[in-house]
Amino acid sequence: MIRTSAVFVATVSPNHPSSCRLIGKDAVRARVSCTPLHRADGMLVSACPCSLMRDVRLVNRVVGLETEYGALVHDAELSTEAWPARTKNYIFRQARAGALDLHYRDYEEPPGNGGFLLNGGRLYLDMGHIEYASPECVRLRDAVIYDLAGDALLLGALREMQACNRVSFIKNNIDHYTGATFGCHENYLMRRETQFTPPVLGTLLCFLATRQIYTGAGRIGQAHPLAFDFDLPPSATPVRFQISQRADHIVNDIYQWVQFNRAIINARDEPLADYRKFRRLHLLIGDSNMSPFATALKVGTTACILTLLEEDKFPRGLILQDAVVATREVSHQPDGPWLVELENGRTAGALDIQWRFLDAAAKYLQGRDAEIDWLLESWSFVLDSFATNLDALIGGVDWLTKRWLLQKFSEAESLEWDDPWLLSLDLEYHNIDPARGLFFQVKAGKRITDWNQSVRIKNASYQPPANSRAAGRSQAVAYFRDSDIPYVINWDSIASGPQDILVMSDPFSTYTSEVSAFLRR
Repeated sequence: MIRTSAVFVATVSPNHPSSCRLIGKDAVRARVSCTPLHRADGMLVSACPCSLMRDVRLVNRVVGLETEYGALVHDAELSTEAWPARTKNYIFRQARAGALDLHYRDYEEPPGNGGFLLNGGRLYLDMGHIEYASPECVRLRDAVIYDLAGDALLLGALREMQACNRVSFIKNNIDHYTGATFGCHENYLMRRETQFTPPVLGTLLCFLATRQIYTGAGRIGQAHPLAFDFDLPPSATPVRFQISQRADHIVNDIYQWVQFNRAIINARDEPLADYRKFRRLHLLIGDSNMSPFATALKVGTTACILTLLEEDKFPRGLILQDAVVATREVSHQPDGPWLVELENGRTAGALDIQWRFLDAAAKYLQGRDAEIDWLLESWSFVLDSFATNLDALIGGVDWLTKRWLLQKFSEAESLEWDDPWLLSLDLEYHNIDPARGLFFQVKAGKRITDWNQSVRIKNASYQPPANSRAAGRSQAVAYFRDSDIPYVINWDSIASGPQDILVMSDPFSTYTSEVSAFLRR
């Protein structure tokens, strides 16, 4: 049974001061106020000064997120397992938001298990969870907008089925009661010639292990690294609350498979593009974020760091003794000091490590375009706020926001941290329904609120980004959805019969003219 407080509304000061450290040589940054997007010619176009009305690319990189949602049933007589399938079917068959697969993708992905969407993304069932994969995005704002489009699709389906009072979808990564974990996977297109030498990988792992201080979603308690083993590892200090939901479930730094041996970096080489030019970096370490500001930091900082990697501008001397152990140790210290052991025997703080990466990014990337400058300034604001004003991060950094909410509630109700009521509130923080989700009850400062509001674009569930391969795929989805012609749609190709195939190997190309010609044949 889930207990929530109908009158529990949390607020913080809406106008936190912006205390920002200068980064890079003679760096000067202004606060950026984002305005909502508008549509032009059926595609989404930014009206935000972050992009200056230019087709800026996030350091010349395609990115995308995959999100697995948990289902929460409020009626004991209803089946949790049935609702992901019912919602998926409604989205494709009643809402007609995409075209279902007609073929087997895998042994566990039969026809009708999922399909591609009108926005160029993909929705399908994965081991009982409903999973949404965003379309290819080349702008940071688009990456966040189209991540939120998955939330909007699911919530819209529940509303139209009049099921919001019975079922909720939860955007988190753990099941407190079974020990299971489900992911938010990140995908970054990279140059094929990029050299992943041991020092390069070690430095990348150092960044990924420490970025959780602003990307973590937070959770009560801890879990055994192997989800099916309920005996917790020995701990000198009980973990009442920790920074990351995924940290306890990561058992390897780099590995090929996803389940049972989850790694920070998934090593499978599947670019879904021209393999001679590209590779795809697939990350498993990230948490699902309720705050769009946190999603922007997660994706944007990582994309910038990958550009430093490709251009051989990585900071030196930042290799961890053990990235998996460091990930867990940082997560288990919500009050700091977030100390980790480096390979050279020295000890460093996660906050100082992130400053090192930010300084390098500012030195080499600042001024390339306005979106990157906004990211660098926001990154600096967050790191500086950790030392000067934690309240400024409420509503922007999920784990801090959740812990603040739970602390206020536990003090008001005289609850211990292992109380089932708090566990229920932990889950309700991630409810994607604004009428129920605790995240939506928090009023953040202006900087964070402006961003979080500007990226919630309703039409993103049905319209693709205008500047990537998703635009052409969307045309094919709309055509085949209304046709009796057999088809196969993939990330990098479209087919209608064994001899009629259109290969789309460049994710930066829209392929709109090629798809139009293909559909006329």
